[in-house]
Amino acid sequence: MFLISLPFAIWLGDTGLERAVLIFSVGLVLIVETLNSSVEAVVDRISSEHHELSGRAKDLGSAAVMLALVLAAVVWLVVLFG
Repeated sequence: MFLISLPFAIWLGDTGLERAVLIFSVGLVLIVETLNSSVEAVVDRISSEHHELSGRAKDLGSAAVMLALVLAAVVWLVVLFG
């Protein structure tokens, strides 16, 4: 997604600030996804049996990724149509 959106951000952004915000919003999704993957790896490394807190940690990591995706979508909509 980042590699696809990067040229669009450069092409669609009118100013340097708009380009930076568009790129940053998608980059934030990558950062949050990386952190989510690390949390899942640690939880899986600690124990393979199901535990309520392990499930909650994974769910919260996935929720953070979803929030970052929604934020990126809102930023793109505001910059492009606002």
